[in-house]
Amino acid sequence: MSFESLGLAPALLRALSEQGYTSPTPIQAEAIPLILDGHDLLGGAQTGTGKTAAFSLPLLNRLSKQTPARGPRKPRVLVLVPTRELAVQVHDNLRGYGRHLQVASCTIFGGVGMGPQVDALRRGVDVLIATPGRLIDHMERGSARLDGIEVLVMDEADRMLDMGFLPAIKRILGKLPRERQTLLFSATFETQLKALALEFMRDPKQVQVAANNTIAETIAHRAHPVDAERKRDLLIDILAERHTDQVIVFGRTKHGCNRLAEQLEKSGIRAVAIHGNKSQAQRQKALNAFKAAKARVLVATDVAARGLDIPNLPLVINFDLPMVAEDYVHRIGRTGRNGAQGEALSLVSHDEGGLLRQIQRVLKKDVELADFPGYAPSQPLRLDVPLPNPRSKRGGGGARKPAHRPHAKPAPRHAHAGPKPGRGERSGRNRRRSGQGSA
Repeated sequence: MSFESLGLAPALLRALSEQGYTSPTPIQAEAIPLILDGHDLLGGAQTGTGKTAAFSLPLLNRLSKQTPARGPRKPRVLVLVPTRELAVQVHDNLRGYGRHLQVASCTIFGGVGMGPQVDALRRGVDVLIATPGRLIDHMERGSARLDGIEVLVMDEADRMLDMGFLPAIKRILGKLPRERQTLLFSATFETQLKALALEFMRDPKQVQVAANNTIAETIAHRAHPVDAERKRDLLIDILAERHTDQVIVFGRTKHGCNRLAEQLEKSGIRAVAIHGNKSQAQRQKALNAFKAAKARVLVATDVAARGLDIPNLPLVINFDLPMVAEDYVHRIGRTGRNGAQGEALSLVSHDEGGLLRQIQRVLKKDVELADFPGYAPSQPLRLDVPLPNPRSKRGGGGARKPAHRPHAKPAPRHAHAGPKPGRGERSGRNRRRSGQGSA
């Protein structure tokens, strides 16, 4: 099948050809005709399989056939995403595919000033890509009008719900026209998400090109049992052995990722960190350095597990296992993209055995366990140990435990924490209060 056979506008076909794309991926081949026909859609596919183009191309095709309104344009397409990085990626892809169209788009997300975003909205846009928290801010001040929305897209919908955005999403939905097309895309669609989707979608079609919670078959998985206090040294030895590879290293906490990046730098390994405490400018600077190969290692919390598009990344390392097994899918999706070979290494301490067991259940297969020479753990790794406390701050380069305060009040529990309090990210409530739409 070719893109020409899908009935896309010549300007889109020209842009695709210029970027070297000749044939659609499975999710694109199945989803694009349904979207062009006006159906609501639940689209499920593994990360790295082309979901962004699957909704971007038919939306641009729709806009290309409409005469632009005179004067400032009201948004006709709204794309909701969970993180700033994904907003930037979607925007970049839209601009690339629509380079020969007169379609205006902009992003709005937290962590940066609202002034430029207000100016862009005032000038008028056709496509608005937004994180829910910052969009609510603009709605409250009257700078974002949604009464002209014809199509709503929710990308990484399961992550937005997991991050506590549900109240904001319902508020946004209440401001959209009832007569619209709604598209939900995600790597996974759990039963709860499907049930919720049916509340605001009209007889949606469903496309699932891979089973839920699966990872590309081109990725090899291996775990190195190791004592927790020796993880950093093992990581440095692995990086020395794989000295030509660029690597994303996932940690559990923001402080731990900062500390680990600093320790790698001291060991002569160029490293940058990305997490929720960094400003958007700092995060973008770190990403740019990594993409330009000025830094060899990107140390990240789970905020980077979704939406990063880094071609030819051969290796991902879990310095800390994720507290939620499904997040392993999204971390590891940074490698083995588009049929390329990839490798996923996990450094597993004794207290993470239960987490590894959960990951194996999600993968529906065992992860190879192999002692790294010189780093055999002091006790055998057991997969039946209790899961670690999800509020633990251990991990990521030796973050110190907080001092014990016998009379301190316990920390409040958040109903919707995202990704989870134990992974060092803000709760959805705090994120909405600050106007930031990502962790």
